[in-house]
Amino acid sequence: MATSQHNFIKRLKKQKEDALEYIIKEYMPLVKAIALKVLTPLGKHSAVDECVNDVFLEVWKHADQFKGEATDFKSWIGTIAKYKAIDYYRSLDKQNSREAELVDCHEQPESSSEKTLLKRERKNEMLLAISNLEQLDRDIFMMKYFLEMTNSEIGDALSLTKAAVDNRLYRGKKKLAQSPNLKELFI
Repeated sequence: MATSQHNFIKRLKKQKEDALEYIIKEYMPLVKAIALKVLTPLGKHSAVDECVNDVFLEVWKHADQFKGEATDFKSWIGTIAKYKAIDYYRSLDKQNSREAELVDCHEQPESSSEKTLLKRERKNEMLLAISNLEQLDRDIFMMKYFLEMTNSEIGDALSLTKAAVDNRLYRGKKKLAQSPNLKELFI
């Protein structure tokens, strides 16, 4: 049985892949437009694609929660896209702030010696925490936050995929966030 506008919700709830393909084909422009509108100010275009993928994954995983007719589906998926994009925005904004703080820590001497001392202490704490990671993770963190390389460049340098670098950074940040002194940097 082929998926159509009349049966796609039932088929999606039964986890039929052709229903997901139908939804992607029908609603991709809407979802992508919402993600672009929210995430464009950050200038991270790769995040838009990740966000769109996550929206369709959420729809797939939570299709059974949709209550309504086919006409209500557009609003439902649009709402999911909006809130997922906002989550991405917040996460990326925090990440940008942390990265800027790390870069500031090792580049700019402040006029206030107290601020300089605090930044130096935070940098030393960070380096100490990073030194407790596995060798590969240490290399990735040093390349990312001190050499300011992109995840793709790090992957090329270490013969890893970008996804592997992303995963190692995520897990490493989680591990580093267990330290009370570094928690606010990585949450």
